[in-house]
Amino acid sequence: MAQLMKQAQKMQEQLEAAQAELAAAEVTGTAGGGLVTATLTGGGELTALTIDPKAVDPDDIETLQDLIVAAVRDAHRAVGELANEKMGPVTGGLGGLGLPGL
Repeated sequence: MAQLMKQAQKMQEQLEAAQAELAAAEVTGTAGGGLVTATLTGGGELTALTIDPKAVDPDDIETLQDLIVAAVRDAHRAVGELANEKMGPVTGGLGGLGLPGL
């Protein structure tokens, strides 16, 4: 039992370290061949949005809006991949245990 508790404590420490690393990370998503770039934290908070002036057409605002949405979605996808990369090794195999959040 003591060995099991020791392993659980080690896993908890690894999980906390992975969560901290994820929270501190930033990822970028792009759309339109780089015309729009969105930067998110590992927690999914939008921190920056860059729009190339070539993407701005006053007669076609809908395309720009679509590019912004696509860039943010791409960045969210990258957050998910990063989360799997950071958390996967720590939580690997625990999903089947019915533990919340794993």
